[in-house]
Amino acid sequence: MKTRYLNHDPINFDFFQSSDRFFVEEIPLYQPTKKGAYLYLKIEKTDLSTLDLVHIISKATNLDERDIGYAGLKDKNATTVQYITIPKKSESLLKLITTSKIKILEKHYTKFPIKIGHLKANHFSIILNKIDEKSIEQINKILNKLQTDGFPNYYGYQRFGVQKQSIEQGKKIAHSGKKLKGAKEKLLVGAYQSFLFNEWLNKRVEISKIIYFQKIAIATKQLQYPSALIEELKTQKQFFKLFLGDIIMNYPYGKIQTVKNMQQSAKKFDSFPPTGLLSGSKAIRASSDAYFLEENYDDIELQSLKGDRRYAWVWPNKIKKKFNAHTQSLTLEFDLLKGTYATTFLEELAQRELY
Repeated sequence: MKTRYLNHDPINFDFFQSSDRFFVEEIPLYQPTKKGAYLYLKIEKTDLSTLDLVHIISKATNLDERDIGYAGLKDKNATTVQYITIPKKSESLLKLITTSKIKILEKHYTKFPIKIGHLKANHFSIILNKIDEKSIEQINKILNKLQTDGFPNYYGYQRFGVQKQSIEQGKKIAHSGKKLKGAKEKLLVGAYQSFLFNEWLNKRVEISKIIYFQKIAIATKQLQYPSALIEELKTQKQFFKLFLGDIIMNYPYGKIQTVKNMQQSAKKFDSFPPTGLLSGSKAIRASSDAYFLEENYDDIELQSLKGDRRYAWVWPNKIKKKFNAHTQSLTLEFDLLKGTYATTFLEELAQRELY
């Protein structure tokens, strides 16, 4: 169970992730160059994972799946629009794709293939049902607060598979020391890597919540921190408290910095939010007090994936709402930074798990 940032009572609505209720479109990192050796495709897919899409294109074009470029993995139970590159020489073979679940919306050419991470953000449109009209005012207030203050950037439940079995499988593979074979093993180890991040973030949100809401004496007793430290942390205006040695990063993408003065870093929280560790080779670790809070969620045996830092705190953008009182449905539109899960955003709104 994730520790939530907000404290409002749970909001009841019906959420079921399906292709007629869940829409997502990539906002690409760059536009095609119009000339080049690669075909740049804008594709709409329905009820297919990105790996399913890649496999179908591979079969139709006789391309190795490694030659098919994509920026990120998109949900299976959804209607999604994403960008794909393939070598231009295989363009004529795309006509062999016959499934109605794939529509090629646009074709362009470009000099460079799309690679993982070549993505600015994602635009979502999600339909929530069985919403009481009396709840709309509360929902509007919460959405405004989330847009202003942000929320914890947990990995969503989709990352971990059925009953989170992928976490233990990924840990076992990671500790075997072997080189990963294929996309499935990378996904499994990635699930374990993501689980460690979520556990760390859950702990930091829990600590921040105690400091933010409790009196100094109570927080000191609960956390077993010096009262002087609690007092200083309390002076930080934002909910998520920064510690010495935290790694912060320019938002929405940019260079990293280390927190050396907590108060100075807190003042620029919105432009330099904190990051959490993704264990792996060449990972950048926090230092000082922040690493004391990080080390229990750092697996130095996980070397088969490249390590990284992930934003711990993110903000939704361009939120739009349309409520239909007759059908008791609310259509939410918003943009999220790449790698941020819409379901995590909805769970913060609902104050409950959605699965």
